[in-house]
Amino acid sequence: MESIILFDGVCNLCNSGVQFIIKRDSKCHFKFASLQSETGQMLLNKYGISNKMDSIIVIENEKVYIKSSAALQISRYLDGCWKYLIIFKVLHPSFRNFLYDILAKNRYKWFGKKDTCMLPTLEMKKRFLD
Repeated sequence: MESIILFDGVCNLCNSGVQFIIKRDSKCHFKFASLQSETGQMLLNKYGISNKMDSIIVIENEKVYIKSSAALQISRYLDGCWKYLIIFKVLHPSFRNFLYDILAKNRYKWFGKKDTCMLPTLEMKKRFLD
């Protein structure tokens, strides 16, 4: 079973996050698609997710995770101590998402934005959906 991560392909923070995940996902659990890609748009449509969604999205076993729930779902599969972040699931989602929304709202201002989506290296390319 693998999961799909949809991310903002022009966001520097999001691109760094994808690279962070790839380095710590030794079992290759995740595949990736940018929200701006044809595949990303098709998946948003398939799962009834607004294309204005301002969140990383995880699709796993036909279930959709957004915002802090998506981030915590990702952490479960990462190598090292990252999997223990799942403990933050005890916090109410409204509190977790309040913090997530602050970061999401300011991500371009704080981390910058690219004009185009990142181009994965040949090694990473097999992890990305076309």
